[in-house]
Amino acid sequence: MSIIVLKDGRTYRKISRTAFKQETDLQNYVQENPDCIPLYEIKENVQFSVLLRELPLNVGSVDIFGVDSDGDLYIIETKFYKNPDKRQVLAQVLDYGACLWESFGNAPELFTKKLDQILKEKTGNGLRETLESIFSVADDVIEGIERNVSSGNFYFIILMDSIHKSLRDLILFMNKSSQFSIYAVELEHYKFDNYDIIIPHIFGAESKKISEYHIKRKKWDRETFFRDVKDRIDGGTLFEEAYEAIEKLYEFSLKFSDEITWGTGATIASFSPKFYTISRRSIYTVRSDGIIYLNFGYLNDTQNASKVRDSLKENFKKIKDIGTRIPNQVEDRLISLPIETWYSHVDDILSTLKTILNLNP
Repeated sequence: MSIIVLKDGRTYRKISRTAFKQETDLQNYVQENPDCIPLYEIKENVQFSVLLRELPLNVGSVDIFGVDSDGDLYIIETKFYKNPDKRQVLAQVLDYGACLWESFGNAPELFTKKLDQILKEKTGNGLRETLESIFSVADDVIEGIERNVSSGNFYFIILMDSIHKSLRDLILFMNKSSQFSIYAVELEHYKFDNYDIIIPHIFGAESKKISEYHIKRKKWDRETFFRDVKDRIDGGTLFEEAYEAIEKLYEFSLKFSDEITWGTGATIASFSPKFYTISRRSIYTVRSDGIIYLNFGYLNDTQNASKVRDSLKENFKKIKDIGTRIPNQVEDRLISLPIETWYSHVDDILSTLKTILNLNP
C-alpha cells in the first residue's frame, strides 16, 4: 500500500510503506505513543498507558504490560509479520494471562506489590506515584488491577507491523467462541520527510462480547451519577462548591451537546458529551470524583476537530490553575484536571467552551 500526498491538488509525493527495523522499535513507539493503539474502538473515553516493558513471569516476559484508567490490564506481545511463529503468539499471550492468574489470582495484592517493587527499581517511583502521575488517581485503578488479576480478566493484544489474514480469522473465532478478549493491532508505518506516519488498525473489536467481568460493570445515568458525587462529598473528598460546579458542567452539556454517553466503570461514574459538528468522539469526560478529562487525543478525526482541539488548548492555558497543566503538545494526550484545579473556574470553562464551540446562549 502507498500514500499519495497532494499539494495544491497535484501529486506531491508517493510514500511507500516503511518497515520497522526491529521489534524493539515497535515496542519503543508504543511506549512513547500509547494512543497509537486504537482502544477507542474497544472502550470509549478511557486513558491507556504502558506501565512496564518486559514484565517478568514464570513462563517468560510480557513485551508490554499496560493499564487503563479503569484498572483494566493489557498483555501485549509484539511480533513482525516475517516472524515464522506469528500464529503461535496467540498461545503465548494466553499463557502469560494464565500464569499471571495462577500466580496471583488468590492474592492479587501480591501482584500490585510486585509492580510497585519493579517500578521503583526501574523508575524510582512506586505504583501509586506512577498511577497518580498518569491518571491523577491511584486507589480506584489499583482496585481495578487487583480485581482483574483475581478474576483473570485481561485484554490480550497482538501488535504487529502487518497482520496475516489467518491470524485475524483465528482471533475472530476465539472472540466469538470463548470468554477471551483478544485483539490484533497492525501499525502501518510510513516516513515523509522528518515525519513518521502511523496508521493503526485493530482486529477483533467487531466480535467483542460481554464477558462476566463486563456484566459486573455498571451503566450509570444522571441519578446514579449525582448520587455518587454526593456520596463522595459526604465522605469528605469533595465539597458543596465542587458539587455545584459539576452540576453546572452537566447542565451545560445537556443543553448544548448532541448526545451524552454514560460510563460503565465499576466504581466511578462518568459522562461524556458529544458535539457532532466537531467530532463523533467526546471532547471531555467528567467523573463523579470531580476529575475532568480533556480528550485532546480524540480530536483528530476531522480537520474541524483538530482546529477546535488547538483552540481549546490555547484558551484553557489562559485559565488560572488549569493552564499550567496543559502541555504545548496535546495531539495524542488526554489531560486530567483534578476537581481542586477547576471547580472555582467553572464559569471560565463554560465561557471558553461556548466561544470555541460556537454555541448560542
